[in-house]
Order: sequence, then C-alpha cells, then structure tokens
Amino acid sequence: MTRLYRILRKAYAHAPFDGEGAYRYGGRWSSSGTRLSYTSEHQSLAMLEYFVHLDPGDPPEDLLLASADVPSTASLERVSVAALPPNWRDTPAPTVLARFGDQFVEKARSCLLVVPSALSPRENNWLLNPRHSDFEKIVILPPEPLSYDPRMFARRRQKHKVI
Repeated sequence: MTRLYRILRKAYAHAPFDGEGAYRYGGRWSSSGTRLSYTSEHQSLAMLEYFVHLDPGDPPEDLLLASADVPSTASLERVSVAALPPNWRDTPAPTVLARFGDQFVEKARSCLLVVPSALSPRENNWLLNPRHSDFEKIVILPPEPLSYDPRMFARRRQKHKVI
C-alpha cells in the first residue's frame, strides 16, 4: 500500500482526486482537457509542489491535506528521468511533457503514472487517472486542515557586511 498526498483549497475538498484542476488548466504532465489528479509520494513534496505556486504575500488560510491509499495491485507506469528531454525541469514546462500524461490517459492501460518531481528529481509525483477502473481500488481519506509554517512566508533580511 502506498499513501499519496495532495494539497488543495477547502472549496475543492468534496472531490480532491477528481482531476478537475488539470482538466481545466493542464499542468507539467498534461494538457487542459486531460483529467489527471496530481499527487506526491510524500506530504513534504506535496507541500513543496503547492508552495511554489503560492503568492508569498498572501498565503491561503483554507488549505487541506488530502490523502489516498493506493493498493499494490493498482496498475501503474513509470517515467524515468532518462526518458525525458534535458530541459524537462524548466519553468514553464516544455510542452512535450504534457504528451506523457495525455497519452497515458488516452491509452488507459494503467491507473497511475509515476513521474519525477521537477522540484526534487529523486522523488516522485503520482498522476492518478480517475476514470480508470483501478481508481475504485484507491481509498480516499478525509481531508485534514493544513497550514504552512509562517517562517516560509517571512521576508528574509539580508545581512550586510560592514566594510
């Protein structure tokens, strides 16, 4: 069993793994119109992945941690760093990366696509296809409140050397 994590706003807690955000806006690994739920294999990675998209001057106060338990019998595929173009970590993401998720959903061979994190390449994000039959095997846990440590939003004072 593998537990996966996702950070989201309270307004989306009713269906935290439905892939609606990726469907509407796309992401690094999928185009808009492709329904995938982006999750991480560690809570800290999920927090980091969400954090890079936050406005540092206005952190939201309604964040939730959604978790899901994936049984070892759920079908999955992996994308290795070696299979990616040299610029795969660039921001914005190279458009070629979206083809990985788009084709994954089109072929529908597996429920999960494991991809390296652009922020921490030795760790993985797991993309869930909520329309795959194996998705029913995943146990979605009730979301719980989450907040970032306020120090993450503090402005850093630069230390100046006196010459």
